[in-house]
Amino acid sequence: MSSQGSRGRWAVFAFVGALAILAGSVRGSSLAAAPEAKPATLRAAFGSFPDYMDPQLSYTAEGWNAMYDVYVPLLTYRRATGRAGNEIIPGLARDLPRISDGGRTYTLFLRQGLKYSDGTPVRASDFEYAIERLLKLESGGFPFYLLIAGAERFLGSGKGGISGIEADNSSGRIVIHLTERRNYFSDLLALMFAAPVPPDTPMRDLSFEPPPATGPYAIAGTELSGWSYIRNPAWDAANGPLMPDLPRGYMDRIEVRVIRSSDAEVGGVLSGRLDWMQNPPSPSWFAALRRTHGERLRVNRNPSTYYFWMNTRRPPFDNLRVRRAVNYAVSAAELNRIYGAQLSPTHQILPPGFPGYSRFDLYPYDMGRARRMIRTADPADRRITVWTDNESPNQEAGEYFAGQLRKIGFRVRLKILSADNYFTVIGNHRTPDLDAGWSDWFADFPNPDDFLRPLLFGSSILPSNNGNFARLSVPKLDQKAKALARQPLGPGAERAYGALDRAYMKLAPWVPYGTRALGTFVGKNVDLGQVVFSPMFGATLTSFRFK
Repeated sequence: MSSQGSRGRWAVFAFVGALAILAGSVRGSSLAAAPEAKPATLRAAFGSFPDYMDPQLSYTAEGWNAMYDVYVPLLTYRRATGRAGNEIIPGLARDLPRISDGGRTYTLFLRQGLKYSDGTPVRASDFEYAIERLLKLESGGFPFYLLIAGAERFLGSGKGGISGIEADNSSGRIVIHLTERRNYFSDLLALMFAAPVPPDTPMRDLSFEPPPATGPYAIAGTELSGWSYIRNPAWDAANGPLMPDLPRGYMDRIEVRVIRSSDAEVGGVLSGRLDWMQNPPSPSWFAALRRTHGERLRVNRNPSTYYFWMNTRRPPFDNLRVRRAVNYAVSAAELNRIYGAQLSPTHQILPPGFPGYSRFDLYPYDMGRARRMIRTADPADRRITVWTDNESPNQEAGEYFAGQLRKIGFRVRLKILSADNYFTVIGNHRTPDLDAGWSDWFADFPNPDDFLRPLLFGSSILPSNNGNFARLSVPKLDQKAKALARQPLGPGAERAYGALDRAYMKLAPWVPYGTRALGTFVGKNVDLGQVVFSPMFGATLTSFRFK
């Protein structure tokens, strides 16, 4: 999934002003006048409203973080930090699935007695309805579920149900038939896309009237300026005792404000008016906070890749020599400086430490070589548009990329969009001049296919909600990746994924430049040592507690 959010460009504070804020004396801010919150209320800030607050639609790190403890799928992940957080455990299902028919049939049983936060009973058929809903809404995640028998036909017709899902509401039995084996299908059942919702849930975006919850928290109300959580009234009475592996949470209420300035967020936490900022502090603050408030700042490295994409379908980037030249023109070390030394520089698709990662660098920084290659290629079209969002330091990264392209002979127009709708705009093929731009990707689940299939497969090129921004289509490589996805993820498969990583990069559709460490900054009353950081979902709401 991509990250998303908008904090605007961070300002460089005057030295005296910075010292004043570090001392905790923020003046002239509406945060300073905020009333003290009750002890059982967590006051949080997000840099922007998520892409969607709808479980079948959200496909960004912010949206998944916001809803992780609200909507529970049939399976879920253990609430644990690090690799332990990759373990799949039963969610609404009472056990892990029984897998048969050569890995193509999954059988689960819904826990009996589950309820939604509005009191509606949770039924086995609600799972099928959730899959139908994400298909009808053409969610960004729908391609994952087309391997369910009948899903593709339903996508085309929008009626008749999905033949590959059998649901018995009396017994809670759910049987899912796949068209082919997929070694990570259990992970797909643990994603929020597949979280059951009531059968009367409308087939439209419900970001501002979210569906009823199955998790320990329910969303009480949403506005562009923020949203709030209350305890799910069904949790203690029904769901909680049935799902003892999922924590209840310590907060009675969580109030989230959308604050678009990272400086204002940091100031709010330092002044005691906020307890947690979901975004990492900007590079201008990161080093200072580490020195002065290191006990309240925690750094977590989620599996991610930051990169620039080039549209392989239109000049000049339909020329392989041009794309390779651009790769030589970009310095991962310089981008690490722009990101405040919070990147691990890399020049490949799979991030360090991820299954299948094997280090290589086909395009070490060499500006002289880049210029020579462009002169040899001599592209006729040198007018290009570069896209980025206005979140720092992504905006600065986009500016750097545009500058490097100018240095090797291109005439560049830079388009800076609000991070609130950046991926919606560049993911729509009707948007003109989609030549090149900035992007990032955070793992949905711990399997290399999650980086290759949605971002580089020809079948993932979509009219809207497109994630293959490079519009690359290489059937031979896609078929190799599909074959690997049918095998167990062992050492042999991982070596093959490493070879695929290299093969795709030989085609240079991207300029990858790093995987990012994200810092979490909390108030002095928050017990940071108890906060759980899921590798895929970030800081879990149920783990926040006061000292």
